Amino acid sequence: MKRRDFLRTSTAILGSGIFMGGLPTALFAQDTPVSGGTLIWGHSETTQNLDMHQTGTASSGRVLQNIHSSIVTVDANLKVIPGLAESFEVAPDGLTYTFKLRPNVKFHNGAVMTSADVKYSFERCKDPATGAVNFEVFNNVAAIETPDDLTVVIKMSAVNAPFLSRLAENGAGVIMPVDSGPTQGTNPMGAGPFKFVSYEVGTVVKMARHDDYWDGPAFLDAVEAREITEPTTRLTGLRTGELHMINDIPLDRVGEIEADAGLQVKKWFPLNFDFINMNHTYEPFKDKRVRVAFDMIIDKEALMQGALWGQGATTPSPSFPTDAAFNTDLVQRPQDIEGAKAMLAEAGYPEGSLNIVFKATTNYPYHIETAQILVEWFKAAGVNLTIEQLTWADWLSQCWVDKDYQMTMMNFFTLWESDFLYYSVWNSKGAFNYRGISDPIIDELTEKARITVDDAARADVYKAVQKQIFDEAHDVLLWFRNGTIGAQPSVMGLDTVVHPNGSNLNFHKVWLKA
Repeated sequence: MKRRDFLRTSTAILGSGIFMGGLPTALFAQDTPVSGGTLIWGHSETTQNLDMHQTGTASSGRVLQNIHSSIVTVDANLKVIPGLAESFEVAPDGLTYTFKLRPNVKFHNGAVMTSADVKYSFERCKDPATGAVNFEVFNNVAAIETPDDLTVVIKMSAVNAPFLSRLAENGAGVIMPVDSGPTQGTNPMGAGPFKFVSYEVGTVVKMARHDDYWDGPAFLDAVEAREITEPTTRLTGLRTGELHMINDIPLDRVGEIEADAGLQVKKWFPLNFDFINMNHTYEPFKDKRVRVAFDMIIDKEALMQGALWGQGATTPSPSFPTDAAFNTDLVQRPQDIEGAKAMLAEAGYPEGSLNIVFKATTNYPYHIETAQILVEWFKAAGVNLTIEQLTWADWLSQCWVDKDYQMTMMNFFTLWESDFLYYSVWNSKGAFNYRGISDPIIDELTEKARITVDDAARADVYKAVQKQIFDEAHDVLLWFRNGTIGAQPSVMGLDTVVHPNGSNLNFHKVWLKA
């Protein structure tokens, strides 16, 4: 049955199940890993900014994750564990953090990491002139002391309960060599398993093994991240053997590739969440009734099946499904075209009076599919919705930076940590608040969460944030999307590639079978 026929005839649509992993154990039952070879990775997106402090895109993070290491990281259960710090301690009053650094950690330039590098990295991220997307992580940092080369003491002016977990997102917690900031955008340098070699903009990023990596050298000699945003081209490269692996198997081809005995498939959930955005500075969307009506126009299950080919699960909340802060009481609004028409009329927008431009990026083909499906539903509700297709660079420029749009759609990756998620995306001062949302209740709650030390109590605060976002229809949450990797049989260690945040890819333990 074709997708459009499905959408016309289906009355009950089942969402995909929640799963992790997905590769048979036998695929990983291999001999001792061997060193050597260059992995050719078909990357589904383009790298935007090589400076890990400044980049706000997951596409860049997937590459830079291999070049940098963070002072702390997370395990499979998203629990904060040591990274470049071999241990850390938090004072009972929550105002002092003491990190003991690993000795003899070497940066890619051969320099040994010391506490001075940590101080430099954190102060650079905190400095507004840097333009770091995670600058507000350090808002309450009053002083960074370095009593010796392997000790860092951070004094806080006020409690910031999520501080450690925010450092575990490597944009904030990465450690760079002293004074390397001016060249990070063109020659990223860190202490990760791979060294930066070169970048041909929009084409390929090349990395080579860092033999002195603190956690042991990688097996691969090198990784080439070839940027291939067109899904069919990427898949063809995998099938012909030009590529060793790809991320983001085309959504309509996942089942086909799973059935191919000559290829490996890894699936996991979730990769990211998707939501529809309304520009709150655009007059119609200043009215809550218009935003709620637009939410009511959309059948989320049908849209997930139609645009995502069922490769995901609908959700009213962007919190990780396994997070204690996930608000299980929320239920997405059902489609109600007539109710939406009545609400729009009440708001002063009778049938035929609203003309909305939906800007969607071709970087995510399923965003274009989503917009095309929405056009018909909005037409039924008396709203004229037209689509403007943008390249990824143009979307970032127009929608993200200039906020020049009426309606759009985006997905967010790696935002497993509640403070990063809700403060960055929905607080009026958040670095990712490109919709112009200004809600005093959300601002108050996200600030309150930062000083709420008890985990359960803090989770309750974030549940209230989710309810406020939903009640006000600040955005329309759609779904969590499945992650997929396709690979040649020669690629070993695929079970180690995906970071616990569901987005970053790390090639430290990957190897190529002869």
